[in-house]
Amino acid sequence: MNKLLPIASPVEMRRQAAALAGRHRRAMIGVLALYALAAATGLVGPLLLGSLVQGLQTEIDTAEIDRVVLILAVFLVAQTILTFFARRSSFVLSERMFAELRDDFMRRVLALPLSTVERAGIGDLVSRTTADIDALARTIRFAIPETSIACVTALLVVGAAVWVSPVAALPCIVGVPILIVGTRWYLRYAPSGYLWERAAYASLAGTTAETVDGGRTVEALDLSDERARRIDANLADAYASERFTLRLRTIWFPSVDVAYVLPVVAALAWGGYLVSTGRASVGEVTTVVLYVQQLADPVDRLLSWLDEVQVGGASFARLVGIADVPPDRHATGEEPADDWLRAHDVRYAYIPGRDVLHGIKLDLQPGERIAVVGPSGAGKSTLGRLLAGIHPPRTGHVEVGGVPLVDLELETLRREVALVTQEQHVFVGTLADNLRLARAGSSDVELAAALDAVDATGWVAALPAGVETTVGAGGAALTPAQSQQLALARLVLADPHTLVLDEATSLLDPRAARHLERSLASVLAGRTVVAIAHRLHTAHDADRVAVVENGRLQELGTHDELIASKGAYAALWESWQS
Repeated sequence: MNKLLPIASPVEMRRQAAALAGRHRRAMIGVLALYALAAATGLVGPLLLGSLVQGLQTEIDTAEIDRVVLILAVFLVAQTILTFFARRSSFVLSERMFAELRDDFMRRVLALPLSTVERAGIGDLVSRTTADIDALARTIRFAIPETSIACVTALLVVGAAVWVSPVAALPCIVGVPILIVGTRWYLRYAPSGYLWERAAYASLAGTTAETVDGGRTVEALDLSDERARRIDANLADAYASERFTLRLRTIWFPSVDVAYVLPVVAALAWGGYLVSTGRASVGEVTTVVLYVQQLADPVDRLLSWLDEVQVGGASFARLVGIADVPPDRHATGEEPADDWLRAHDVRYAYIPGRDVLHGIKLDLQPGERIAVVGPSGAGKSTLGRLLAGIHPPRTGHVEVGGVPLVDLELETLRREVALVTQEQHVFVGTLADNLRLARAGSSDVELAAALDAVDATGWVAALPAGVETTVGAGGAALTPAQSQQLALARLVLADPHTLVLDEATSLLDPRAARHLERSLASVLAGRTVVAIAHRLHTAHDADRVAVVENGRLQELGTHDELIASKGAYAALWESWQS
């Protein structure tokens, strides 16, 4: 199972939440003040009705009743208006806070070390950027405002009841023990339960995505049953987590219902006793009973949304946890003295204790073209990623101009070394926009020259609007080969002095790939090129050939030298020729 990305601790969650609230302190105070005013106007109703009932015990004329009804109507209208503006302000504030959280999260995701993303797998990251974002959005937009309203309203209602008659208000606390015991039990298990639930769905998403993406491989290797078993195991884990959280709710919610219905019954019984003994008036008891009944709504709202807050809290922990990923490089700002790329005693492990590269030493002269060959799984692509600065070595170092790649600022690194693989992405936008990702501000002439350098002029001219044609999802579909040519054209525009080509022409047929490589020859002239390929004609044309087997550099020399030595490369060449 892939190692999931980190989850923030409760202390870190509180710190992040406090920082977010601190940036919007004035707006939050304003929203709470509006809700408090709205709740305060709602407290007038029971007070007026209580006085009306008390008046019926003596003498009250029609004019007095009309006056009470008019005042009540005025306060109801005022409460409606204040509630409208309070909710509007709350929604605006929630959207601003959620936008900040989403932007912070995306910045953290884009800053994640690629090595960490690859180890974690796409399922967890996709789950956080979709399901967790959606859950947090609902929590911030609705759950937090609703619970805030409920807390303010409940405090004001209890305060008003105590102010009217402290003795008659005693039933307000009847349900508190049940609420405390039930809620503490729920909160002891809910956070871990919802984290389990989110992690289970992340694993399920990852397994499903991997199965779909590798559908042809699954079919070719007859892995359908194995993948189905893995998905079934993920589904069983997700089902168990859902069942666990559902059990928490089915026990907690009924106890909550009892806790806020019981005080109403107790208030009526206790109030009758107080009236009969002369310790409270009918008006006071009526007012307090109405307040206790009014208390049920905010308590019900608070506890109902508390479950949603737990879901949002789990999602918040997963989103904030991205920040706990340690950086894989520490830029010093030092600039390379020259274009020499060197690897010294490089070792690398995807899993601690299991190195896939063992003591690689390789010096690349500026302008040299070196081919890296070897059997599948030998470590060629891993070596290419280290030479491009994508992964930091476990031990040893990879440096350019005397500066380790991991000490370079990312912008500087990409000006020095660039990696192109067979896996390329076409972003939504025009073809010109996709090209200018490599170098913003490139002129149309420069775009045309880059496309011509990679043999893409023909099919680009055939597009409805040429380079201004919209491509990507919903736009003109590009073939895998065209997407690869687009990536190579970006490389031409980026103009780094060292290029790492990891099967960069593998999606083209052999004749087209050969033609493209010849076209690129003039563009690559004077640049250092590391070409990782299975097609050995690339090695034949290279200045030197590096043979990697079992994570070790077994042979290094020119094509003719290695053929003459009759070693591993000679065997590969003979096999490829036959």
